[in-house]
Amino acid sequence: MEPTSPSLASTENQEFAWLDSVSDFLDNRFRIPFTNIRFGLDFLIGLVPYVGDLISFGISSVLLIAMVRHGVGGRVILLMIWNILLDTIVGGIPILGDLFDLQYRANRRNFELLKAHYQEDRYQGSVWPIILLILVVLVALFFLMIWSLWKIASWTGQLIFG
Repeated sequence: MEPTSPSLASTENQEFAWLDSVSDFLDNRFRIPFTNIRFGLDFLIGLVPYVGDLISFGISSVLLIAMVRHGVGGRVILLMIWNILLDTIVGGIPILGDLFDLQYRANRRNFELLKAHYQEDRYQGSVWPIILLILVVLVALFFLMIWSLWKIASWTGQLIFG
């Protein structure tokens, strides 16, 4: 890792602390009383069928972009995108998706990937061109998710209402 000035290092530590807090709030903040089951805002938002999953996808995408700004490599970025997609796709399935979301915690997984990347001293510096590419991919995936969830909802409606 390149040497950094103390002010840059403290700014970086503050942003890491912020990313840790946000991912914790989204995936791990609350506990079901008398159990060890933890959940966060992501789970609560996901309880709203289809729309909640799209909102959760958007929030996770913004968090991903904030994490990518720290110079993670392509492999880590792909793993992070995979975590978000899996969380959104499976989360879109009524009831089963909500149970999955209680356990999967995509945002925490992504933060742990970022932390491991830094602990392995693989920091690569700023990756703004990759961020722009990720933004384009995430927007395209967002619209694909809307279309997919619409199809799932219409299929579910046909099953229920004939």
